[in-house]
Amino acid sequence: MIAYVECECMIHDAHSLKEKRAVLQRITTRLKQKFNVAVSEIDYQDVWQRTKIAIITVASSKGAAEKEIENALKFVDSFPEWERLDTSKEIL
Repeated sequence: MIAYVECECMIHDAHSLKEKRAVLQRITTRLKQKFNVAVSEIDYQDVWQRTKIAIITVASSKGAAEKEIENALKFVDSFPEWERLDTSKEIL
């Protein structure tokens, strides 16, 4: 099973693209290290306070894939640097 989620986030304290990318790089690296997921910024690359990331995982069962994505989303929400605004999920 494949679980896919898109998260649109606001980085309130970023005042430049460099600051945004530093926050984004730190969070995506930690996500990849801690969970069995792939992460990429898919939209708003040139906007310094907004980002949209995709998180995807592959697992042997639907339940395992959903659990991995839910744990990754909880981890994403634990960072005070940004706020998750909109999320869409899909299980394939």
